[in-house]
Order: sequence, then structure tokens, then C-alpha cells
Amino acid sequence: MLRVTQTESMSIQFPPKRLAFFERYLTVWVFLCMVVGVAFGKYAPQFTADLSKLEFVQGSHVNAPIAVLIWLMIYPMMLKVDFTALGGIAKKPKGLFVTLFINWLVKPFSMAFLGWLFMEHIFRAWISPELAKEYTAGLIILAAAPCTAMVFVWSYLTDGDPVYTLVQVAVNDLIMLVAFAPIVMFLCGVANVVVPAKVLITSVVVFIVIPLAAGWLTRTVLLESHGKDWFEKNFLPKLQPVTIFALLMTLVLIFAFQAENLTTRWLAVLLLAVPIVIQVYFNSTLAYLLMRKLRVPHNVAAPGALIGASNFFELAVAVAITLFGAGSGAALATVVGVLVEVPVMLSVCKICNQSRGWYQKKLN
Repeated sequence: MLRVTQTESMSIQFPPKRLAFFERYLTVWVFLCMVVGVAFGKYAPQFTADLSKLEFVQGSHVNAPIAVLIWLMIYPMMLKVDFTALGGIAKKPKGLFVTLFINWLVKPFSMAFLGWLFMEHIFRAWISPELAKEYTAGLIILAAAPCTAMVFVWSYLTDGDPVYTLVQVAVNDLIMLVAFAPIVMFLCGVANVVVPAKVLITSVVVFIVIPLAAGWLTRTVLLESHGKDWFEKNFLPKLQPVTIFALLMTLVLIFAFQAENLTTRWLAVLLLAVPIVIQVYFNSTLAYLLMRKLRVPHNVAAPGALIGASNFFELAVAVAITLFGAGSGAALATVVGVLVEVPVMLSVCKICNQSRGWYQKKLN
């Protein structure tokens, strides 16, 4: 029998956690999608224009090809949401309360302020007033949608409590159903952007309610018929290529529709990245420090801080396209969120891991 002493076990070096190949190089794939999409839009303008006109309802701005692809992205993510984990919240609610405070009371409002400050004042020499309003609206939409899918990656990289992460995702999704539309409507109203309530509510139903219900139903049926082990090890991995394909194709189409903006307003991409980066670091730092003050365990605090800083960019892109069109400044702002998200969030993961010792001194 092999025995490992306590001293020996402490010296064992486990391999560092790493992102899967696709997630690790997501920024590279996004850049390639940008190149392909822009080239497609520039060298096949008529075909691109025809694709952009394929709407479910005339004048709705709901592009049919993009909507289908986003469905293929969101549905597998919703399959991972386990609402039965909600019962664990009663044992340690502080971390969840901090995350919800950041997500719903700090992040959207702070982003509205940053968007107004940078787009309409600091950068006004480079941005027209009309575009500044659209960019601000896009930033608000981006910040009002808490992250769902990548949360599981951030939690894994920071040794987060997986059950608690599921609880946070589940509660955020439930709140999103009722809070997302009113917050976006209110803040975009403050930014002098008129948001059609009917269109926004429809987009929430289409991109949250329906896939969430479909994911819950599929998960329930398959867990009962095949068991959790088969569901997680056989069924979910098979959907990963679908999610990747749908994400990349969505980005190609978005960048194709945005070809004119990206080639004539490339400076706007750099300018939009500024408030997004500031928002991520501000919100993650605030959440992390609040949790330390409340003596929340690190395996809850680290993923909680990341959840409070990252965005559900798939939904944000869909809503921006639905409200303003695929070639709008608002859509461009949400697309920039995709470009910025992964490298910035990886740096936050690294900071949380390196500061674990400092964080836990407060708990001892």
C-alpha cells in the first residue's frame, strides 16, 4: 500500500489550473473573427446587407441568423444552471449579497456614469454627440447583464466553491428576468436614449426566459433518465463544439455588419475599451474588499468578485442589436466588451490567487 506522509503531501506540486484551449485563446479567436468579418463586410457588401435584413419581424432589429446562433450559444450555458443548489444560500449568504449589490446597484450605474463621463465629455472631441449616446447605451446594456457562462471558468481558476458559484449564477438569472429591462430602460433614459419597452422585454424573453426554461427542462429530464455522471461527462461536452461554432460565427456576422464602423471608427474601439477596463477593475476590487471586510471565505469571495465584474456579453450583444441594429454604435460597444473581457478577467483571476494569503489573514 502506498502511503503519503503529511510532509510529503505538502510537497506535492499539483499542475496549475489552466483554461481550455479555446477559452485560453479567446482573444485570438475574436481577433481572427474580426478580421474575417470585416473582410467579409468589405468585399461582399451586398451579401452582408442582405443578411442584415433577415429579421423575424420587419423593423424589429432582431436579425434571424444572429438570433439562431445566440440561441445555440445560450442554451448549453443554461443547461449548467442548477436551481436545486439554491438551498445552500442559507448557510453563507454574505458573499451572495455582496455580489448582488455589485451586480445590480453598483455596476450598471457606475458604467452609466463612466459612459457619460468618457463618451460625452472626455472623448467628445473624437465622438459625435449622437454616437456618444449610442456608445453610452451599449456600455449600459453590457454592464446590466451579469456574467453567466464564463463564471464557471473564473470560479475554477480561483479554486472557487462550485456549489456557491451555481447559486450565484442561478439567483442572478432569476433577478435578471425582472431587473434587466427596467434598469436598462431607466439608465438609457438618463442617457437621453429612447428604449422601446416592448422590444427590450421581448429580447429578454427570447434570449433569457425561453433558453433558461429549455435548459432547465432538458437538464431535469436527462438527469432523471441518465444520471448526473452521464449528463456532465457525456452530454455537456458534446455541446461544447456547438457553443464554440455559434460564438465564432456570431462574431463573424457582427463584425461583418460592423465593418464600416470598425474601419472608419477604429479609434472608437480603443476609446470604448477605457471605461470597460476601468469598470472591471473597480467592481472586482470593491467586491473583493467588501467580502474581506465581511470575512467571507476566499473560495466564495474570489469568484464572487469576478462575477460582479464580468458581463453576459452574449445577451448584451443580442439586446444592443435588437434595440439599435447590428451596425449601431451600441452594438459596437458590446462587441468591444467581448474583446476586452477575457484578458482583463484573467488578470483579475491572477490577482485574486496571488493575494489569497493576504486575504486570509483577515479571517484568522
